[in-house]
Amino acid sequence: MSSLIKHLSSGFHLQFFTAPFFVIDTVLSLSYLFYKKHTFINELAGHEYTGKKCLTQYLFPLRRIQEKTIFIPRNHGESMYTAGIDIGSITTKAAVMKDGVLLGTKVIFTGYNAEMAGRNVLETILAELDMTYKSIGRIVSTGYGRKSMTIADRAITEITCHAAGAHYINPKIHSIIDVGGQDSKTIVVDEHGTVVNFAMNDKCAAGTGRFLEVMAGALEVNLDDFGEISMSADNPAQISSMCTVFAESEVISLISRGEKRENIIAGIHESICARISSMMKRIGIMPPVMMTGGVAKNIGLVRTLEKLLDTPIEVSAYAQENGAIGAALLAQRIKVT
Repeated sequence: MSSLIKHLSSGFHLQFFTAPFFVIDTVLSLSYLFYKKHTFINELAGHEYTGKKCLTQYLFPLRRIQEKTIFIPRNHGESMYTAGIDIGSITTKAAVMKDGVLLGTKVIFTGYNAEMAGRNVLETILAELDMTYKSIGRIVSTGYGRKSMTIADRAITEITCHAAGAHYINPKIHSIIDVGGQDSKTIVVDEHGTVVNFAMNDKCAAGTGRFLEVMAGALEVNLDDFGEISMSADNPAQISSMCTVFAESEVISLISRGEKRENIIAGIHESICARISSMMKRIGIMPPVMMTGGVAKNIGLVRTLEKLLDTPIEVSAYAQENGAIGAALLAQRIKVT
């Protein structure tokens, strides 16, 4: 009996001493998973670039020290030129600023080599401004090919850059719709231009610039004329599929039946806008609304989207360069460590 009591006692003491370590290990494991989740969200939404603090900064302060660049207050007294480079799947844009003043922008086709496109657009805009590469104090890259820019001081998500760019153009903007070559995004920002919520479609080309390119090819119409042609439609055609391949087949079928081009294009716009409207309503639309990206130049699509959302949509003269402008603006707030 004494040996049994001794055995149970030793087991009790072992559990007594190991239990706290088990609890600590569990807490640390859950904290790490929590950290990984929030790090992903912050990277995608760009909250770590806006100055907002999240719990991970308190749980894992040492991880913040490992970053190569950090953001500093907007009015830090340093005067310098900054450049923003937005490398998209179709076009690459650049913007150059000095102390919050936009000096110029440039748009070129991306082509095969994303990094080369980024370098070329920067060299071109600098030449037009009679500047040299050494004049630029900070460079921020964004967009589809942002991580390919080895000369950039920081790569920032296009969600954050489009929010910053739209806020720069019009500080009253609260909702942003960005339709790029490969994805479409809806963003809600606060009065400071900080991202509050967003939705993104990057699973397929549905409702993107590439989708419109394919449709324009099937209709043998210049993509730049899509908007104006659709404005004369009297009965928009029904395009039931948002898949690029199936939608193209529908368009070809409509052409064979003798449907008017303007009605087909208007139907394409309605199909795209229904998808974007759903994304916008999902995150909670907050007027005023601005549309950015190259597709914003399509007046027919913008008008259709205004009807669905029942609110005016602002399109600035720099809609296509908006992401690059936001990147150049944010470049003023980083410090290389």
